[in-house]
Amino acid sequence: MKNMKNHFGTVMLSLALVWGTGAHVIAEQTNSPASQVEKKTSHQLVDVAEAEKLIADKKVVILDVRTPAEFAAGHLAGATNIDFKDKDFQAKLGQLDKNQPYLVHCGAGGRSAKACEAMSGFDFKSVYDLKGGLKAWESAGKPVVKPADAK
Repeated sequence: MKNMKNHFGTVMLSLALVWGTGAHVIAEQTNSPASQVEKKTSHQLVDVAEAEKLIADKKVVILDVRTPAEFAAGHLAGATNIDFKDKDFQAKLGQLDKNQPYLVHCGAGGRSAKACEAMSGFDFKSVYDLKGGLKAWESAGKPVVKPADAK
């Protein structure tokens, strides 16, 4: 029995070494690190100042992933609303232009982080996540479109 356990351990170690070599070969064949083979899109967390610069330079599409009611109560100018909680959220992400860079935000940062992770499966060019969401934006005294402003 002891010899079987040792043999099993040797086999598992051999498989681990082979797997590691295989992953290395795959990474070399794709000319990218192994971590990039698994995940095509990564997102970058940006603070309010960085987000404001991206918006001012017209370098991003603003994607608000809050509910329609939250969006209607106040949102960033020019934002597109796709509700993270909507059952069709993934399908709606799939319809977006993957070549555009996106600034994603929600109320405080939780849903936007999950939305950015979901976007990783769609091979978007670049995705930025607004740290602290709309609350951080408003706390910094940045402008928000409110219902009274929409008239």
